[in-house]
Amino acid sequence: MPSAFIVWTVVCCLIALVWLSRHVSVSRAQRHERTLSSRSYDGAPARAPRVSVLVAAKDEEENIGDCVRSLLEQDYPDYEVIVTNDRSVDRTGAILNDLRRSSANGKLKILTVETLREGWFGKNNAMREGVAAATGEWYCFADADCRQTSRRTLSMAVREAIERGVDFLSVLPVLETRSFWERLLQPVCAGVMVFWFRPERVNDPKSRTAYANGAFMLMTRSCYDRIGGHECVKTEVNEDMHMARIAKAKGLSLRVIQNDDLYVTRMYASFVETWRGWSRIFYGCFGSFRRLAVSMLLLVTASILPWVSLIVSAIGGLVAGPSRAGPWWTVAAVSLVVVIVQQTVTFRFYRLVRSHPAWSFGYIVGAVLCLGMLINAALKLGGTTRTIWRGTAYRGDRLDTPGMPDMQNAGKP
Repeated sequence: MPSAFIVWTVVCCLIALVWLSRHVSVSRAQRHERTLSSRSYDGAPARAPRVSVLVAAKDEEENIGDCVRSLLEQDYPDYEVIVTNDRSVDRTGAILNDLRRSSANGKLKILTVETLREGWFGKNNAMREGVAAATGEWYCFADADCRQTSRRTLSMAVREAIERGVDFLSVLPVLETRSFWERLLQPVCAGVMVFWFRPERVNDPKSRTAYANGAFMLMTRSCYDRIGGHECVKTEVNEDMHMARIAKAKGLSLRVIQNDDLYVTRMYASFVETWRGWSRIFYGCFGSFRRLAVSMLLLVTASILPWVSLIVSAIGGLVAGPSRAGPWWTVAAVSLVVVIVQQTVTFRFYRLVRSHPAWSFGYIVGAVLCLGMLINAALKLGGTTRTIWRGTAYRGDRLDTPGMPDMQNAGKP
């Protein structure tokens, strides 16, 4: 066999070993994964500290009603819900006012932000306003597109944090995926995140790995103050990740845990929203060209290359003729094995992240599109393209201004 084919075969074998090691990682996660559910404890802590639940809402008319109503129905004995209406131009404000009038327990407070504070990004500024009005010993930061599916969410989360001595607890969401693109892309993007932010490392105080999901972050008031509040992340797109990093660096106890039946969120409804949203997440979470480049390299070599190798070698075997087809078919056979191993891993991983495993057969398409999102994130990190989120435009680590050129539209009429 020519040396080029030998090298080609060896590379495919190494990629197969990488995927086999992923089987081990999935098995370990299945054995050790612990989820928080409505059955985790018999109720709230015996001495239930007051909790301030803080929500920032920017043009959330489709979600804010279900979000707030589900929070007001919690069985936790002592809490308040503070919603900051952040410059909304839709019916968000009207819906919140209706909820306040119909709320019989007096737990709901509504704040309104008319203009964005100079030097601040939108959500961070809104959360800062909410914290200023909070009276709780603990703060629970929740997203406006989240819906509690259990009345016991707060009770279980606070009990978990107190029982385990946690300063900063992030309860991960169960994702609702309804459209084709959501089901195709969400698990692939989640896999890229898991590579960098494995829960066992996040929960290990000896590891520097830090992660939190802003959909549900519970922390003590003293933890929030030690982090520096939202002041220290006022120009961060992914403030949750940066708050987690700072908390762990300061020696605070950080923990992430999956939830089973406590709350759900639907991140993005369309391909465009998914593309923009995950590009923003990758850009904000990774924060360096090195991490983005490594993520791209891994996707290309481990995920895309086996399929390219299989297609190219199969075509080569067909056109080479009987006398010279042997090396081509050898590589094709090895490439097919790699693809099969890859498929068995993704099948198990999709089930682990609560996505229907049948969607794993579209993994390669999702991987190619995810690569595009990573490239887009790199452009955003360099300030070449803008990040538009909830009606506000950002470029790099600053607000975009009308006079700043948009390279995405350069040369267009």
